[in-house]
Amino acid sequence: MSMSISISPIGSRVSKWGEGPIYWDDHLLYVDIEGHALIRLNPENKEEKVWDIGERIGTVVPRQTGGFLCAGDSGIYSFDPVTGVKTIIADPEEEKRPDNRFNDGKCDPSGRFWAGTISTVKKTGDANLYMLDKNGDLSLKVSDVTNSNGICWNADATRMYYIDTPTKEIRSYPFDNLNGSIGQADVIVNTEEKCWEGSPDGMTIDASGMLWVAMCHGGVVLCIDPESGSLLEKIDFPCVETTACAFGGDKLERLFVTTGIHKSIEEEHAGRVFVVDGLGVCGVEAFSFAG
Repeated sequence: MSMSISISPIGSRVSKWGEGPIYWDDHLLYVDIEGHALIRLNPENKEEKVWDIGERIGTVVPRQTGGFLCAGDSGIYSFDPVTGVKTIIADPEEEKRPDNRFNDGKCDPSGRFWAGTISTVKKTGDANLYMLDKNGDLSLKVSDVTNSNGICWNADATRMYYIDTPTKEIRSYPFDNLNGSIGQADVIVNTEEKCWEGSPDGMTIDASGMLWVAMCHGGVVLCIDPESGSLLEKIDFPCVETTACAFGGDKLERLFVTTGIHKSIEEEHAGRVFVVDGLGVCGVEAFSFAG
């Protein structure tokens, strides 16, 4: 990997808790969970479009039929960026509000939407990971979760990587791309056992199959080999709440990293999106929702 990287904030928005970046149609989409906002950033001219969602929003993906699919306080819903209309599709944990809400999520290579919930009161095992297929049918995939976070798939769609943050584990599941089924999980690495600072949060994968994991409360993004669990690279940022990352740019050669504002530490660039250039690696294209 390249040794001469540059890290710089991009755009003007300062999010309370930036999350869920995804590069699509030459723009970076991401959310401000606590700011109740969906943001679209043009990395070239730095223009930003912000939609007030009116609730905490955990993640966003584009829809093949147009508009966006989002997940947050009110469950999983479609969002029309032209009219601002939200249409609820699934709300499996309505009875747990306000203690639970949807958090991170992504689409798999077949266009199914995977999104998990978080217990905001930190009730261990009270959250779950769900899968929404293109017909709008929701299924429970992983139970006994506390804070569902990063998720991605390898190039041949035979493995799914997943993070339940409080476990400090990055897990690997056998994955069947035909029907979306998963097998028994293996633990790639336990970041606490490795004494890596922070907690694993959002995650993406590069074209070589290496995982890039934002370490919340740690101020770093780590590159990890999913076969060995080895740490390949560590990128330090000027704020502690590094929350998620996504590759973007013309060749998917730029790494975009969202951040949040710490409860008590004042930092100049906290809440900004950062872009890392010069890594010498490229990402893979994101997937949209097929429904």
